[in-house]
Amino acid sequence: MKYFVGDIVKMRKEHPCGGVDWEVLRVGMDFRIKCLQCGRVVMLPRTKFERAVKSVIKTALPSALNPE
Repeated sequence: MKYFVGDIVKMRKEHPCGGVDWEVLRVGMDFRIKCLQCGRVVMLPRTKFERAVKSVIKTALPSALNPE
């Protein structure tokens, strides 16, 4: 699956603050994600991130694919 900067994803395990919703800040070999409840930023390798994602809540399609 493709992920884009700005996507909101639900993770399988909850963060210690209790949040499960995260915003994708960076994509590539590593993903940088931010907890939407407490604001903590975490870096994860791609393989670990892809296994940890339960679902995509909101997708942020790139402007080339988003006809407006």
